[in-house]
Amino acid sequence: MLDPSPGAITHKRVLKIALPILLANITVPILGAVDTGVVGQLGEAAPIGAVGIGAIILSALYWIFGFLRMGTTGLTSQAHGSGRSGEVAALLTRALMIALAGGLAIIVFQGPLFAGAFLLAPASAEVESLAYEYLSIRVWSAPAMIAIYGITGWLIALERTRAVLAIQLLMNGVNICLDLWFVLGLGWGVQGVALATFLAEWGGVALGLWLCRDAFNVPAWRDWPRVFDPQALRHMGQVNGDILLRSLMLQAIFLSFLFIGADFGDVTLASNQVLLQFLHITAYALDGFAFSAEALVGNAFGRRDSRHLRHAAKISSFWGLVSVVILSSGFAVMGGYIIDIMAKVPAVQAEARIYLPYMVIAPVLGLGSYMLDGIFIGATRTRDMRNMMALSLLTYAITAALLIPLFGNHGLWLALLISFVARAVTLGLRYPALERAADRRQ
Repeated sequence: MLDPSPGAITHKRVLKIALPILLANITVPILGAVDTGVVGQLGEAAPIGAVGIGAIILSALYWIFGFLRMGTTGLTSQAHGSGRSGEVAALLTRALMIALAGGLAIIVFQGPLFAGAFLLAPASAEVESLAYEYLSIRVWSAPAMIAIYGITGWLIALERTRAVLAIQLLMNGVNICLDLWFVLGLGWGVQGVALATFLAEWGGVALGLWLCRDAFNVPAWRDWPRVFDPQALRHMGQVNGDILLRSLMLQAIFLSFLFIGADFGDVTLASNQVLLQFLHITAYALDGFAFSAEALVGNAFGRRDSRHLRHAAKISSFWGLVSVVILSSGFAVMGGYIIDIMAKVPAVQAEARIYLPYMVIAPVLGLGSYMLDGIFIGATRTRDMRNMMALSLLTYAITAALLIPLFGNHGLWLALLISFVARAVTLGLRYPALERAADRRQ
């Protein structure tokens, strides 16, 4: 499994990497719907709110460690491409150690973390009480959930996305079955939902470790001088730190979008929230092709092969383009029906339709930023990602300040889409330097 043989970069190879990720992503909203549906059978509003807010708090905490997935993919794909099987194994160990440390930190500091979350998003006493019950169980799977980020990144780097799909299917399947048993069968309520997720997450990491078992056949996975090599740790820290800062800036754009939208009234806020789901669908669809770019570009970068790097970028981006054309066409034809399914309030439906054209063009305008993110992650040119995101954030702030007073919510949407274009253009201008960096490694 750790064979560094490059093989030809073909459309079939890209699709082999991408399609399992697309299928895995499809299962994510299904699980959320089942969680909500199961607690909804209890006949009370508080349990639904408790599970929802508890899941959001933990997702926000785990999101901080999202760098582990991306950083591990870039570093591992390069090590794999250069034939350094020992470093490939050592990278998995480092990722698991970061996950263990991060998960234990969340467990130890759960009290102030959860209290702070409820200060930012207060709920009724009943909802908070039930949410604490939910969180007090699920928090113990924090090391497992963060470890899955590292394991997933490692498997993607080796183009083993069917294994990623298997982990996702197991986790979601176990979670759904236990949800039904614990809540509807045994009547355990919110605690049953939390326990189901806790067991599913530890089951997912157990399967993930088993799927990574070939790494543990390489002695380097526990070669501690290699694992704790100062230069490798500094490089990993720099890559992960850049990705974290880039992600925080991206999150700042979306959070400010929601907060600014709230000033336009509840109906506009609700319609914006509905339309953001179109962007989530786009992200889920493009993930597979961005991940294929990460793996293939990283492999080529590790092999010091700029020609294959360019070929990997082109083929992955081609399929990304196919996806966004399908998505944009689908949103144009079916967007109104999708809005009606997600929002039952006529005023929100009407408001969302006004801004639907932005969702039709959003996938096309966002393609460059999604795909270039994958390309730059694979090459671990994360400093460029960080810096260009800073420029994009600045572009968003300036355009929002100029356009919102003139066009209201239309100006807000324009500012968001312009930030996508800014990120694509600025990263695109840095792409030639990425190829030159691969050549210089020769």
